[in-house]
Amino acid sequence: MKLKRVVAAALVALMGVSSLTGCNVAKDSEKSSDASSKTEMKGEGQDEIDILIYAQEHEKAAYEDLIKKFTQEHKDKIKKVNFEVTTQDEYATKMTAAMTAGDLPDIFYVGPDSVRSYVDNGYVLPLDDYVDQKVVDNLWPEIKSAYQYDGTKVGSGSLYCLPKDLSCFAFAYNKDLFDEAGLDYPDPQKPYTYDEFLDVCKKLTKDKDGDGEIDQWGVANANAFGMTPYLYSNGARFLNEDYTKVNITDNKKLKDAFQYYVDLTAKEGVTPTVEQDTALGGYQRWLDGQIGFYACGTWDVAAFMDKKTFPYNWDLCGWPVGPDGDGKSTTWLGTVGFAVNKDTKYPDLCTELISSLSTDLDGQKALSGETTGKSMQIPNIKDYATTTFKEKVKDGTIPYANNLDVIFGYVEGNDKYQGIFSESTYTYNAEWWDTFLEGIPNVQSGKISVDDYFKEVEPKMQDALDNAIKLQNTATKN
Repeated sequence: MKLKRVVAAALVALMGVSSLTGCNVAKDSEKSSDASSKTEMKGEGQDEIDILIYAQEHEKAAYEDLIKKFTQEHKDKIKKVNFEVTTQDEYATKMTAAMTAGDLPDIFYVGPDSVRSYVDNGYVLPLDDYVDQKVVDNLWPEIKSAYQYDGTKVGSGSLYCLPKDLSCFAFAYNKDLFDEAGLDYPDPQKPYTYDEFLDVCKKLTKDKDGDGEIDQWGVANANAFGMTPYLYSNGARFLNEDYTKVNITDNKKLKDAFQYYVDLTAKEGVTPTVEQDTALGGYQRWLDGQIGFYACGTWDVAAFMDKKTFPYNWDLCGWPVGPDGDGKSTTWLGTVGFAVNKDTKYPDLCTELISSLSTDLDGQKALSGETTGKSMQIPNIKDYATTTFKEKVKDGTIPYANNLDVIFGYVEGNDKYQGIFSESTYTYNAEWWDTFLEGIPNVQSGKISVDDYFKEVEPKMQDALDNAIKLQNTATKN
C-alpha cells in the first residue's frame, strides 16, 4: 500500500476540475496565505468532518450555505465541519501533500480521469451501500458512468463519486459588440463554419481608440479548455480507439483544425497575442468588454448574468464547425465528483453530506438557481433538469441566457450539437495531454510551425502515455 500511495501522489501532481436561511450555525472564516479559504461549521455533537474542494467565489458561497444547512440538521452528531476551498491550480498541490502525509480530508473532489488511480490506490470509498439506487439512476447517464469502475475500465462496476455537476463549454458572445459592428447575432440553430466564424471575428477585431493598437478582438481562446471544441468540431482526435497510441503527425483532420486554431492568433490576429494574453487573460478581457466570443461553462452563467460582474448583453451559441467533421458543433463535457475518503471515521455521515450536495432536490434547486436566482450548473437530476429547470428559465425565475437549448444540445446531443468527454478521461493520467499543451504558445507566436511541432511533441506524448499505462498496470497488479 505504501508503494501505491507514492504512485498515486505522483499521479495527482500531474492533474492540471442567494443564501439558504434559518440555519443558525456558528461560522468562523479565515483567509490563508495560499489563496485558500477555510470555514468552520459548528454543531453540538462529536464528529468532525474535513472537506477540500476548489470553486469560484459564487460557487463557494452556495456550497457553504448548503453545508451550513446540513450541519444544522445534523448538529446532534456533528461537532465541526472544516470546509476548505482553494483554486483549481492549488488543489492538486494540496491533495498531493495530503496523500504524502497520509492525511486526506474526509470529502474531496475526484475527476473522471483520476477515478482509477484513486480506487487502485485505496483512497476512495465505494458508495454502492450508502446511496439510494433509484436516485442515482435518475442522474444523467454520462455522469453516473464516469464514476463507475470495475477494476479494469471506467463505465461499469461500483460507484465511487457523486457528481458535483455535468458541465460543458458552450460559446458566449457579447451582443453589444455585435450591435456596434452592425452584425447579425449567431444563429443557435446553425453554428458557424470555420470560414464564417473567421469573417465575423475579423469584423469584431478593432482599434477602438485610434492609437494604432488593437484593443478589441473577435475571440479569446484558452488552450487548456477552449481549443478542443475547434478540433473536435472538425472530427479530430488525438488518440486511437483504445487510448494507447498518440496519432497527430499522420492525422489530417487534427492538423488542419489545429492550424486553423493557431492561425486565429498567429496569422489572422483576431485573438490577443500570446504576450497580451499573458499580461491580461482572456477571461478578464471578456469581462471588460474587449472580446466578442468566449467560452462559457455552465458554472459561469451566474457570474455572466450579474451586471456588476459583466455589464453587457450576451447570449450563447455553438462553436464553429470544421469542414471535415460530421457537421455537428462539438464541445467537451466535464464533471468532477464528490468522493469520500475510504478511511473516514464517518462514512454514513459523509455520504449523506455529499448526497445533499449532489442528488438532493432542494440542493439542486439552489445550485441550479430556482431558489437562489443564481445558476451555477445544469441540475444533476435529469428529470428535474429537462422539465422544471427549463420552465423556470423560460419564465424568468432563473436568470439565464436566452439560448439555453445550446447547452442542452451539447448535453443531450442532437443533429446540430454533441458533447463528448475528453480523451484524457479514459487514460490513467493526463500527462500526455499536458505535454501537448506546453508548447502551443510557441506555435501561436510563430516560433515553430504546426508540422514541426507535431513531429517534435508526438514521441514525448507517447512516452507520457506509455508511462501512464505502466502506472495503471502496476497499480492494478498490487
